[in-house]
Amino acid sequence: MKPIDLRSDTVTQPTEAMRAAMFAAPLGDDVFGDDPSVNALQEKIAAMLGFEAALFVPTGTQSNLCGVLSHCQRGDEYIVGQMQHCYRWEGGGAAVFGSVQPQPLNHQPDGSLALTDIEAAIKPDDPHFARTKLLALENTLGGQVLSQVYLDKATKLARSRGLATHLDGARLFNAAVAQARSNGSDARTEAHRIASIFDSVSVCFSKGLGTPAGSALCGSKDFIARARRVRKMAGGAMRQAGLLAAAATYALDHHVERLAQDHANARRLAEGLEGIEGLSFEVPETNILFVDLIGPARERSAELLQYLKGEGVLATGLYRLRFVTHLDVDEAGVERAVAAIRSFFRA
Repeated sequence: MKPIDLRSDTVTQPTEAMRAAMFAAPLGDDVFGDDPSVNALQEKIAAMLGFEAALFVPTGTQSNLCGVLSHCQRGDEYIVGQMQHCYRWEGGGAAVFGSVQPQPLNHQPDGSLALTDIEAAIKPDDPHFARTKLLALENTLGGQVLSQVYLDKATKLARSRGLATHLDGARLFNAAVAQARSNGSDARTEAHRIASIFDSVSVCFSKGLGTPAGSALCGSKDFIARARRVRKMAGGAMRQAGLLAAAATYALDHHVERLAQDHANARRLAEGLEGIEGLSFEVPETNILFVDLIGPARERSAELLQYLKGEGVLATGLYRLRFVTHLDVDEAGVERAVAAIRSFFRA
């Protein structure tokens, strides 16, 4: 049987229709700015999220790096959460390559950064301190959706103190779909509402949207001009990148609303695990379910992961397991995963 891969939504394979769109894409040299498929994607995502311009880059890590280094100079500082990807999981790129200091803050239970903590972290204009220039947030954060009310307040605070704002929206469209479900709205309206209050936004195409690779950084024309220089220095300027851009355009046209199915499957997975002794979790808001092993089960995490692998179910984590639903996991796959986990705890 084909494995049920719940390690991440980055493991998706392009659909046949997406492959056809890639094969048919008109190509040029994006370093010269004449790849029509890249240019069309950049215009599309910028307009969709409410920005003047966008830049196609190979990865979300590079998109965040280009963003931070385009807002900040050597000796500057950005405020960020302890568990945000651009601080914890991207090799310290802004500090290593740009001499930009991160000021990490602890998260609140809902994933937000307390406004009082943000305010307190802003340094005075004094030569003893790095210059605080940027507030970076992430939505979703570990599958949690930051509320629009919070985002509005946080970006307003930043603006009032002269800070720029950057959103790591690797799973922005997951947040938008969840917000639309709560508001009775549509995902594209909510994506625009979330993104347009920031000075820059990074969005990944290679996660829930299901493309092989690629992200976009959105901002003003001047900001994107600076980011383009950083992309070149970072080795991210590709040639016939339209193959990947065409996949992203297809995903924006066809894979946004379907994220709701991934969210439903994550809830279905959580419901299927209810009542298992030794497991603790909350019903997920989007497509990521974290499961804590507690009590005697805490010592069995590696054994559980190995057992699941033998049953054709792939997951990650130690003590805290992570299950991520995506377009290559259907309801039957969720039921297989539930059955395998229940079988392990019955043994």
